[in-house]
Amino acid sequence: MGAALLITFRETLEAALVIGLILAFLGRAGLGPLRAAAWIGALVGLAFSCLAAYLFIALVGVFEGRAEQLFEGTVMLAGALLLTTLIVWLNKGKVKQTMEERTAASAGAGGWWGIALLVFVSVFREGIETVIFIGSSLRGADPGPGIGAMAGIALAGITGFAFFRYEMRIGVKGFFAVTNVLLVLFAAGLIGRSVGEFNEAALLPAGVEHLWDLSVLVPEERGLGSFMNGLFGYVASPSLAQAAAYVSYLGLVAACMRLRGHQAAKSA
Repeated sequence: MGAALLITFRETLEAALVIGLILAFLGRAGLGPLRAAAWIGALVGLAFSCLAAYLFIALVGVFEGRAEQLFEGTVMLAGALLLTTLIVWLNKGKVKQTMEERTAASAGAGGWWGIALLVFVSVFREGIETVIFIGSSLRGADPGPGIGAMAGIALAGITGFAFFRYEMRIGVKGFFAVTNVLLVLFAAGLIGRSVGEFNEAALLPAGVEHLWDLSVLVPEERGLGSFMNGLFGYVASPSLAQAAAYVSYLGLVAACMRLRGHQAAKSA
């Protein structure tokens, strides 16, 4: 439940912030009649996201055996790479300025349809990301993904309302910094589990099949181990390849974040 809650909370809050920023800008710019276009774009984006989730679940059921292992490993790897791109390279600190510029351009170029399309793309993008991230974690022992997802959506709605009700005095940048750390660990877990799937499919060598075994102390099927498996990709008995991939990924992300920090300092 932890992974689903974190993912849907983060992605739904991003979508809520985008919609809120667009609606607020339209109000300040005297473009109130275009707010209806924003709401319609959001509803259509949500509907297409639900359709994508249904198609993804249906597709997962098609594969069996080695094909299933390869498919799931690929989805986990894709989810981790997508998360890494969002965390490392996107500048959340300028989201307000960026969205206001896009809203002004869309209103000027396409009017009603331009705003509807902007919101649709924003919501659908978050929906697709959510489908990929949750879909890639379904093989974990994390229980109750549906409950976690619904809780994350509800919590994001309340938080998004608080951001705008109190004029965004809550630090958005600080919030994303905290969730970024959790999502990096989640992505590292996806990398490790992806390598595990490829090990089972005989696509990658395991090196040492059981590097250590903590299944007696912290079994991954229940309790703390189950929670850590779903959120951070904890494996009680990982292979050498899994452990190496996990540690290497964290090192690579840390290096990228440091490089990005240096670049931001030079441009400031």
